Amino acid sequence: MPPTSATRGRPPTGTGAGRSGPVAWLAVPALVFFVGFGVIPLIGVLVLSFTTWDGIGDIHASGLTSWKAVLADPGLPHALWVTFLVMAISWAVQTPASILLGVFLAGAQRYRAVLSVVYFVPLLLSSAAIAITYKALLDPNFGLGAGLGVDLLSQDWLGEPRLAFSVVIFVVSWQFIPFHSLIYQGGVRQIPRSMYEAAEMDGAGRVRKFFSITLPQLKYTIITSSTLMVVGSLTFFDLIFVLTAGGPADATRVLALDMYKRGFQANLMGPASVIAVILVLVGLALALLLRRVGGNDGSASQLEGA
Repeated sequence: MPPTSATRGRPPTGTGAGRSGPVAWLAVPALVFFVGFGVIPLIGVLVLSFTTWDGIGDIHASGLTSWKAVLADPGLPHALWVTFLVMAISWAVQTPASILLGVFLAGAQRYRAVLSVVYFVPLLLSSAAIAITYKALLDPNFGLGAGLGVDLLSQDWLGEPRLAFSVVIFVVSWQFIPFHSLIYQGGVRQIPRSMYEAAEMDGAGRVRKFFSITLPQLKYTIITSSTLMVVGSLTFFDLIFVLTAGGPADATRVLALDMYKRGFQANLMGPASVIAVILVLVGLALALLLRRVGGNDGSASQLEGA
């Protein structure tokens, strides 16, 4: 029915129009929370990066003094290199293991539901508690190796740079693989069963179905998991601080730990704020890069498996 003069200027009515107002208001608390705990602290850190402050006394504006001091520090490239190295190697270890474990847990067997709960336990533990436990287990004098009499486990794991770095990668992967396995488990369960049935009719085996169906269908799940993994690796602090404190010889001194040492041990809040800003910029750049790698279709991930 064509609109008449009486209804032509009237605002649209109906279920969608009536709900738009309440739905919009529901987003206000989330917006307030994000601005209060995300945007405002970020602006505060950015402002502090142009000041000189010991964390107790008065704050004095110092222009680019803190930026020049941090960028000229020879320790910054090393901390940045260690950060990217931890990020890359932990991603290379966690991603294949998480995909395989997620595919395994997506099965219909009853015992796999129990294993899903067991595998998820490391993520529920405190990072500091995990670091203390592994530090005790790897002690060359009183740890697991000494107790079992195994020479391989009795090495100075946290006293040699390469071994300490390897331990950090192992512990980080051990803690966070369950989380990403849960993501892949959900992604696998969204893949239509009909695709596997068609492949079985063509004579495809498990390996062929995995590489021809499962992995392609998990493309956007991999992008999402990788984004969380890469950006999250920039904030590794408590586990490394308790486990190695950045040593030995700064072999595990990542940017987040460098920021803490400058700000709360050396009382240099200005340089610490500079590193915080660098971490935000690096994380934002990596997230945008991974989004670009995943494609520009923002709705594609919602259609995955359909």
